[in-house]
Amino acid sequence: GINIGEFCNQFNQATKDMPGVQIPVEITIYEDRTFSFVLKKPPISYLIKKELGIEKGAKETGREIVGTLTKEQLRKIAEEKLPDLNTKDIEKAMKIVEGVAKSMGVKIAS
Repeated sequence: GINIGEFCNQFNQATKDMPGVQIPVEITIYEDRTFSFVLKKPPISYLIKKELGIEKGAKETGREIVGTLTKEQLRKIAEEKLPDLNTKDIEKAMKIVEGVAKSMGVKIAS
């Protein structure tokens, strides 16, 4: 029930400096058909692919390795995504990122 053209214009304006980046958005629609939205950080999988310079994850998780993340890269991604995660602890955030990486066929360097 909102003006989709208005939303698209506002969203495009807010994301004009992020071409090609997947941006999750949380939209709140009010009774008077006005709306507000909050841009989130890109998905962890997107950040991992960007960091490693790969196009996609493994076709067969557990059998195929598509890249390796260092602990520094893991921390960098966790710090970037931290505001959207359900923790404020960087070590726990790194575990979340590590889980996503493993599910994509990305190895974590020791």
